[in-house]
Amino acid sequence: MKQKLLFANITEESNWSDWRWQLRNRIMSSDELDQYANLSVYEKASIQKAIDVFPMAITPYYASLINKDDSTCPIRMQCIPNPKELIKGSGDMDDPLHEDGDSPCPGLTHRYPDRVLLLVTNECSMYCRHCTRKRKVGDNEKVSKDSDIIKAIEYIKAHPDIRDVLLSGGDPFVLSTNRLEQIIRRVREIPHVQVIRIGTRTPVVMPQRITDHLVKMLKKYHPIWINTHFNHPREFTEESARALAKLADAGIPLGNQTVLLKGINDCAFIIKKLAHLLVSNRVRPYYLYQCDLSRGIEHFRTPVSKGVEIMEALIGHTSGFAVPTFVVDAPGGGGKIPVLPNYQLSSTSTKTVLRNYEGVICIYEEPANYNSSCSSTCNVCKGSSALHDPIGLQKLINPNAKMVSLIPEGNRRKKRLKIYKDILHDN
Repeated sequence: MKQKLLFANITEESNWSDWRWQLRNRIMSSDELDQYANLSVYEKASIQKAIDVFPMAITPYYASLINKDDSTCPIRMQCIPNPKELIKGSGDMDDPLHEDGDSPCPGLTHRYPDRVLLLVTNECSMYCRHCTRKRKVGDNEKVSKDSDIIKAIEYIKAHPDIRDVLLSGGDPFVLSTNRLEQIIRRVREIPHVQVIRIGTRTPVVMPQRITDHLVKMLKKYHPIWINTHFNHPREFTEESARALAKLADAGIPLGNQTVLLKGINDCAFIIKKLAHLLVSNRVRPYYLYQCDLSRGIEHFRTPVSKGVEIMEALIGHTSGFAVPTFVVDAPGGGGKIPVLPNYQLSSTSTKTVLRNYEGVICIYEEPANYNSSCSSTCNVCKGSSALHDPIGLQKLINPNAKMVSLIPEGNRRKKRLKIYKDILHDN
């Protein structure tokens, strides 16, 4: 067994299967990498410099998947630091998604109207080299405090529009089952919270964490949704498949968020194979993420056009539920923006010209007489707060809209007009 060859000190099979053992025995220094990768003295020194800035932690399980003789191994590239992480790219930011800026209290981000992100820990079982939260994950000075979590839950209670709470971190599953249950229970007790989601990479990097005890606890708080993070087909093993099966058998809907990474999965064939492995394990490919503008990960980034190219190779060429949504998480807190190939070529009031995945161009005939009466007759619309308080493009599209344009903040023309009015007022 490969794992036993690498970890000769294991005396019982149960040790390898114990997620706490996996955490205690994580590889965290360059000196411990010798048995996983052929490294020169210079390479080890360069890696250690990166570790000094961005901590390294690799579970023995995930380390056992590394191809020791392949410097381009997709497992290795995701877990072993690279000195390129110390190069600051022109677009790099510490907090590209503006999570801290959209935080009404520590550990909570409220960006979208009806959902929030609750960071319950800054620890992970493995520190992915492409992590968007490199600025805080593994930093002992940025530990999630009980008092902060309590304040965040109080904030959620005080805002009845919040119906969806995403627990993330770090990785919530590095918490003890009892500790995690305390948090989930308190969120579930809030009447207006309909859905609890959990983001975790443990099925990929430490599948031993998905224990019967954990699953039994989660089942008590349905609806629970879980998103995991497979980036490459090589990450599927018997252990990861068993972990996913336990969660799916417990009635937990599973999704996957893949990050598009240069040299790892920026290939339509790899993403398609990954999608097929996911759906065969009852996991819905949810998002394909454009790599964020976080500091230290520019060497992983691809052009957005690469993601569009991959979507062209997926849409129509495989089952619709096996196609993720390609998104750019907009810098500055703009949120996730779907990016698709252009299938609508032209449109008039009577016809819309479309193309399909094969390049076939067709015409869709629009209805001769169409008037929407939904807003005036629909009880759901009448009771919707969104109708009475429109946001974004709804301010223009809404039948009762008074606005004729949306002007971005900082618009130069508007600034010039204000300056001119101020001058006239002063005179």
